[in-house]
Amino acid sequence: MIRGWQIATSALAIVVMVATLTAEANAAQCGNGPGGFEAWKEQFAGEARAKGVGATATDALMQTHYASATIAADRGQRSFGLSLEQFMAKRGSATIVARGRSLKQSQAAMFASIQQRYGVPPGPLIAIWGMESGFGSQRGNQNMLSSIATLAYDCRRPEFFTEQLYAALKLIDRGSLSGSTRGSMHGEIGQTQFMPKNVLAYGTGNLDVAANALASTANFLRANGWRAGAGYQPGEPNFAAIEAWNAAGVYQKAIAIMGRQIDGQ
Repeated sequence: MIRGWQIATSALAIVVMVATLTAEANAAQCGNGPGGFEAWKEQFAGEARAKGVGATATDALMQTHYASATIAADRGQRSFGLSLEQFMAKRGSATIVARGRSLKQSQAAMFASIQQRYGVPPGPLIAIWGMESGFGSQRGNQNMLSSIATLAYDCRRPEFFTEQLYAALKLIDRGSLSGSTRGSMHGEIGQTQFMPKNVLAYGTGNLDVAANALASTANFLRANGWRAGAGYQPGEPNFAAIEAWNAAGVYQKAIAIMGRQIDGQ
């Protein structure tokens, strides 16, 4: 009986291994240039249909183009290697703080409502808003789906952007986004530059509307451990939520500093 069980188990393991290898062989293959993008789209669209993605989204995917500008931007993110002082100067922190203080006063009711609901004070939200899009003035003009599809195809980070692509396709199927939606170089959209997966998880309404984008950002921070009334400087409880928003250390510290200055602390 033991021998028979071992043979059966071995046979099952072989079947699982073969199925896994077959799935991997059939999966759309990444590339490092535009040459294979059209074939990749065909294969990825087939995989998406098999997973239940609808015709509206897969048709939009088939209309995408290889976004060379996105690849160039992805390879050239040098500002995150600057010192904190250099980074803040390059990103215009003094201007963000000055404008942020004014917006905190002029939009006091909106920020009070967000803080009451999510526990996040105006400072860090305004700092993120200013850093991400210049308070809505620089939301990007790239085709969102082309940017994300290109990065999902590219061999540098295909796993991360494949998840983002499936999220974008789901949002298109829902009618929340379209194949013509415009965004920034990596597919970020809205006033605080949400990636599609975060739109699905935390988005509240049209993110091109400031109040919705800021509420969604507060929703993200709360979901990532923000505690009402706790500090958000490095080493304080809420700094981890800022870390979840962006992985770059200089970015995280800049948001904390600008937020404190806007909040008048």
